[in-house]
Amino acid sequence: MKSSSNKGSGAPEHRLGLLENWRQFSLFTALTMLIGMTIGVERVALPPLAQHAFGITSILYTVSFISAFGAVKAVMNLVSGRLSDHHGRKTLLLVGWAFAVPYVLLIIFAQAWWWVILANLFLGVNQALTWTMSVTAKIDLVGPVNRGLAVGIDESAGYIGVGLGGFAGGLLASSYGLRPAPYLLALGVVIIGALVTLGPARDTLPWAKAEAAARRPPGTDLQAAPKLLHLATYMSLHDHSMLAVCLGGFVNKFADSLVIGFFPLYFLHRGLSLVQVGFLVGVYAWVWGLGQAFTGALADRVGRKGPITGGTLLVAAGIIVIVATGQLAMWFSGAAAMGVGMALVYPNLITAVGDTAHPAWRGGALGVYRLWRDGGYAVGPLFLGAAAVVGGISAALWVAAGLVGASGVVLLLLLDETEPSRRTRVPPWERHPEWVAH
Repeated sequence: MKSSSNKGSGAPEHRLGLLENWRQFSLFTALTMLIGMTIGVERVALPPLAQHAFGITSILYTVSFISAFGAVKAVMNLVSGRLSDHHGRKTLLLVGWAFAVPYVLLIIFAQAWWWVILANLFLGVNQALTWTMSVTAKIDLVGPVNRGLAVGIDESAGYIGVGLGGFAGGLLASSYGLRPAPYLLALGVVIIGALVTLGPARDTLPWAKAEAAARRPPGTDLQAAPKLLHLATYMSLHDHSMLAVCLGGFVNKFADSLVIGFFPLYFLHRGLSLVQVGFLVGVYAWVWGLGQAFTGALADRVGRKGPITGGTLLVAAGIIVIVATGQLAMWFSGAAAMGVGMALVYPNLITAVGDTAHPAWRGGALGVYRLWRDGGYAVGPLFLGAAAVVGGISAALWVAAGLVGASGVVLLLLLDETEPSRRTRVPPWERHPEWVAH
């Protein structure tokens, strides 16, 4: 699993490859699992808190915490990606862990729902900094070979953590109440993550610089990162594949918003217990999480477009199964189908960006994509919440299924294959370097 970019890529300690860097790669994988557990707790424990602790019955107001989280996370993804290209990954990761502490304390001591919304602003910063830095670090370490596998392992670990956090949060909430037990678990996870980051984790920016030095495009010098506005314009307008990827990530978060904010209320209304809801949400996250290592490796062999497009359509089908049926077994089947679809889509959208971006501005490119993607967290809950106000929660599920299905069609039409050995055309920025000129 060695990268062909190792030759001439700098000092021996900065050689690229999964095997060459397996210790640091494993360490960042463990950190990603802790990052996932941090957010997994609130996926089960927080929506019921709105009604039980604060008497809130409005679905739109209940899911507002997701929009607050998504808006801040989207913006911070953009900022953190660019900052990490200049200041390194480790510093940003440490700052991200620090922002999780007020998130936990605000929810534990919340006296009104706006405290919870404020807490999710801190959580948005935490997740943007920590998860963005963790996945960027893995891409830095492995280089262009086995990039899909690396991202798949990263996302697999994260969403296994989400599933574990959700399931553990459900158990703690059922046994000890909605507060503070689930959030004390989250606080413990944050402390462990910060200590590991502060200690043995290394900054991986030197690996990205080593790859950039070995990949200087003929006829142009792109060793300096382009201006953020140029980069955002390039990915959102000039490159139709990246536009399709950004839109795909944006709509993908509509589906995930269902699981975070709507599924707990939907299934509790249908008679399930908190433990059953936690397990159902956990199945979705675990199938998604466990599958990504395989789907990332699959995309290294068959390309990115097939898994991304097929997975998007499968997510839509899973939502339809859940909303169109009333049996517990079918709900679990729909959740599992959504998990498989997300496993096919999620890591490979990130990998497609990594395929396209130059190593010198990869962090910024990933930040632009994640701005689009997590912008779906900001818009999706409000849009789907409005649909629920008009037609009930079932209507929100149908709307989400339609939007995700339409996204699959857009990807089918616009996305070119990005896997380096299979693509038939170079990225547009190589033909038009002025589009990302610094």
